[in-house]
Amino acid sequence: MDPKKIFFVGIILAASGFISPPLALLGGLVFGFTVAHPFRAESHSLAHLLLQASVVGLGFGMNLQEVLHAGRSGFLYTALSITFAMGLGLLLGRVMRIQPKASFLITCGTAICGGSAIAAIAPVLEAGEEDMAISLGTVFSLNAVALLAFPAIGWALHLSQSQFGLWAALAIHDTSSVVGAAARYGPQALSIGTTVKLARALWIVPLTFLVASFTRRQAAKASAETALQTSATDQPAGTAARASSAITFPWFILLFLLAAVASTYAVRFAPAYAVFNHLGKIGLTVTLFLIGTGLSRQTLQRVGIRPLIQGVVLWIVIASLSLAAIRSGLIAI
Repeated sequence: MDPKKIFFVGIILAASGFISPPLALLGGLVFGFTVAHPFRAESHSLAHLLLQASVVGLGFGMNLQEVLHAGRSGFLYTALSITFAMGLGLLLGRVMRIQPKASFLITCGTAICGGSAIAAIAPVLEAGEEDMAISLGTVFSLNAVALLAFPAIGWALHLSQSQFGLWAALAIHDTSSVVGAAARYGPQALSIGTTVKLARALWIVPLTFLVASFTRRQAAKASAETALQTSATDQPAGTAARASSAITFPWFILLFLLAAVASTYAVRFAPAYAVFNHLGKIGLTVTLFLIGTGLSRQTLQRVGIRPLIQGVVLWIVIASLSLAAIRSGLIAI
């Protein structure tokens, strides 16, 4: 079959709403590993734009009042766990000599909220498709494991519903997987897990701005060094400033916040918000398919298996420590 036809069929299926984001990513990976990509450059540009638009759409599904209520009681736990996870993840990435952008995305996905964090931070970080595919593949694989393993572990250890909901929110990557695991455990676990996880997801905003600021400074520094090295070649004045401005301000994160504010306080438009949120989920699913198509055997060989090992080790440490703290009563809601 013509690769072009396969590619368009894949996009249509991803946009249909009948397949999940992990399945869309898997389909894209199968495409990328088996055929020559007919629209590699166009696919990359579309994925970049659609990713940011999808993040904004997801903002229409947040209720800030519920998030802030849960955040007041769990703010300290969340801040400490995110700080610890970020530090440990970056240390693991450095020790294992993993490509910095892939390592950072895996760390952010584990520390905050999985695919959503990766989707928000990757454009600001200017991460490549292979970095995103590897990090998203790692996160979604561990999500699948968590959906099966967490409820079984909770029942075996006789965790209360509040304990399990808090554990799921702190240790499972994506909000959808937290909801799935907590729903199997009970209604109270579902309520606590969802609200704490949404409060955790808000940390995407400050982290994205921090990454944007750091990236701008790095670009300005590199441009200044380049200007000094090439000053003898009559480089036009202001080139360094123009180069540093190539790192764009993450406006889509501000739009994400505005969407969340609107869905919380302008409730009369709730039916429209539901549509926008649904479109955001579909857009993210299509984006994952496009990202998957950009990964091939050659890129996987270049990246290696170490990012997956980093993600697994980091996740096991975070899940184990948070479970121990909850069982001992150090943290509770």
